Amino acid sequence: MQTLNPACPAGTQNRVSIIGAGKVGSTLAHGIISRNLADVVLLDIQDGLPQGIALDLMEARGLEGHDRQIIGTSDYADTANSDVVVITAGRARLPGMSRDDLIETNAKIVIEAAKKAIAHSPNAVLIVVTNPLDVMTHLAWEATGLPARRVVGMAGVLDASRLQVFIAAELGVSARDVQTMVLGNHGNMMVPLPRYCTVGGIPITKLMDDEKIDRLVQRTRQGGTEIVELMKTGGAYYAPAASTCLMVESILLNQFRLVSAAVYLQGEYGIKDVFLGVCCRLSGQGVEQIFELDLTEKEHEALQAAADLVRQNVDRAKLIFPNAAL
Repeated sequence: MQTLNPACPAGTQNRVSIIGAGKVGSTLAHGIISRNLADVVLLDIQDGLPQGIALDLMEARGLEGHDRQIIGTSDYADTANSDVVVITAGRARLPGMSRDDLIETNAKIVIEAAKKAIAHSPNAVLIVVTNPLDVMTHLAWEATGLPARRVVGMAGVLDASRLQVFIAAELGVSARDVQTMVLGNHGNMMVPLPRYCTVGGIPITKLMDDEKIDRLVQRTRQGGTEIVELMKTGGAYYAPAASTCLMVESILLNQFRLVSAAVYLQGEYGIKDVFLGVCCRLSGQGVEQIFELDLTEKEHEALQAAADLVRQNVDRAKLIFPNAAL
């Protein structure tokens, strides 16, 4: 464990534990402390890595104007009493790989991380970031036995952010004036909803033709792949970390933010027993409410197809790890 603030007693501040000190995890840690949201525990199995990152971030506290504590560790006991646990650990995609190609590698990592972290923080809200996102969120929920409302996957926030930026660039407007909504799985079968995307309250269907909208929708579906192909040795991390930070902030500050995230459906949209990206409200209790949007027949069919794919991949993961929830 690495700390420069031993006088700060445990439990007196909001605490977020991040499992995985890779680029997403370390960037998220920086975002949380620089926004002064919580103290952070950064855990990784590679001993020395989280300790070094924590020390580096601590040495910037005076320059960044906060006094948040950050601990680097390889011991899950140091994550105890966290308000939020975020799992970013796992293998990243390489060029030519889909998110679903990571199931076998990442399922074991996520199941083990979730069980160990929640054993020390049974009252935490669990956010899963590891790909394939929807499948890993489902496995983490079953492995921990947490109430479904306290398990959520980060996906729709990121996908909506990508579409937001693409629309802003196409129209030459500020991204802050663009609101977007993306449902479905975090992958090629995601369901962007142009009818619910606006610029200053004006639907984008009034501002651009179908060809442009279709092009931006397709680029959104391929947003992560585009970055992987450019970087060659890894994937996106700034935007995923920023998206996760928004969710952490809504939970810690009880903001009731309306976001798209992977949550457990129990009949919404006619879909049951699967984690899927839908519109929901996040509070200090986790998923406060799920909103059912009015979908066209085509949009509903696309959402059902995404749910079917996630369910198939969950079943596939359970065949590989039949005792995951034990």
